[in-house]
Amino acid sequence: MVLLITGPPVEVGVTMYVLSISSVSEVLMDFTLDFYFRQFWTDPRLAFKPRPGVETLSVGSEFIKNIWVPDTFFVNEKQSYFHIATTSNEFIRIHHSGSITRSIRLTITASCPMNLQYFPMDRQLCHIEIESFGYTMRDIRYKWNSGLQSVGISNEVELPQFRVLGHRQRQTTIHLSTVGYTMRDIRYKWNEGPNSVGVSNEVSLPQFKVLGHRQRAMEISLTTGNYSRLACEIQFVRSMGYYLIQIYIPSGLIVIISWVSFWLNRNATPARVALGVTTVLTMTTLMSSTNAALPKISYVKSIDVYLGTCFVMVFASLLEYATVGYMAKRIQMRKNRFQKIAESMKAASENPGPPRVPGDHGDHAPKQTEVRFKVHDPKAHSKGGTLENTINGRADEESAGAPQHIIHPSKDITKLYGMSRPCITPSDIDKYSRIVFPVCFVCFNLMYWIIYLHISDVVADDLVLLEEAK
Repeated sequence: MVLLITGPPVEVGVTMYVLSISSVSEVLMDFTLDFYFRQFWTDPRLAFKPRPGVETLSVGSEFIKNIWVPDTFFVNEKQSYFHIATTSNEFIRIHHSGSITRSIRLTITASCPMNLQYFPMDRQLCHIEIESFGYTMRDIRYKWNSGLQSVGISNEVELPQFRVLGHRQRQTTIHLSTVGYTMRDIRYKWNEGPNSVGVSNEVSLPQFKVLGHRQRAMEISLTTGNYSRLACEIQFVRSMGYYLIQIYIPSGLIVIISWVSFWLNRNATPARVALGVTTVLTMTTLMSSTNAALPKISYVKSIDVYLGTCFVMVFASLLEYATVGYMAKRIQMRKNRFQKIAESMKAASENPGPPRVPGDHGDHAPKQTEVRFKVHDPKAHSKGGTLENTINGRADEESAGAPQHIIHPSKDITKLYGMSRPCITPSDIDKYSRIVFPVCFVCFNLMYWIIYLHISDVVADDLVLLEEAK
């Protein structure tokens, strides 16, 4: 049977009741839902005279080929199928006035572009768009039959990562370049207005929660005419439990473990290096495994900010030990250098030659030993200046050149040449790190959770919350 239009376009009311949402995929950018899809329209050619107890006729799906039905399709559908166990899940009810109700059970996988900027504290708004494939708005006009109640969601809808907050309905006009029946022929509507969409209480997902839904009615303008389209949008809220247990808490503990090296002896090089390298590699593996399950997107996600900061903290603790080791080595080298000088002076003072016999001018006369240092600038020695020492065999020998200073071995060579205690020692760096690192990490966590939880807590306008719908 064909559609014969002699007057205004046919209004097709639509309602939906979501039974379950089986998956929401960030990688494929789609979601799958099982729902009852009902359409309402009037065909005067099917009107009949009522009889007592017989005002409506319920017929099976095999009767569809004998009457005209709207050529409804889902615009953003990827794949779908009818349910046929134990028989075709479809019926048609014809009222004596000619009004027709068609109910079908469908499972549809529809595309859902997602913005993962606030992942995993994100909220996603996925939609189902309904349109006539061939008739324009001159022929058919769709509407949500029950207003805001045209879409229903079961109270048992659950998702592993999301929480369904609600839904909304829309009606819009879109310009395309296709052929078919325009709104002059068919006009779709949400049959029960806001109550046209319902969600079952049993809808559940392991990671999501259904927040709610909203409905829209759209007018799509094409080169061949205007087409009627309905849209149902369902908003999901991702559940944070999985990511707290698997990512946030482990990464925080890895950062805390990296701080253990601040309490280890700085001479325990194998232990501190092994601890630092292990925590860095663990953070790298955690970051890689987290992003492997997500699409390759170009913008930074909120989880990237957290993991990146944890990686920087772990890497900084490894650099801290490198700094401590370098400073300790430099200080030890300076100590060794001045220790050798002191030992040379002590050896020279403890082994003096026998006293010189007066009047003995022979070649074999014993010589008295003394230590002489040529000092160009005393301040320069504390900065690594040149320190020359000579051992002269004659007691009365004079040096011709720069003035010489005779240093008694009992004097502290380190004080004389400016080798005082450094302002910051390696031990001081470890002590400061024990305070600075935890304070910085705690401040970062406070800022991170306050900011991202606030900016991600956005609910779509005109949303029918699932709690209110119940």
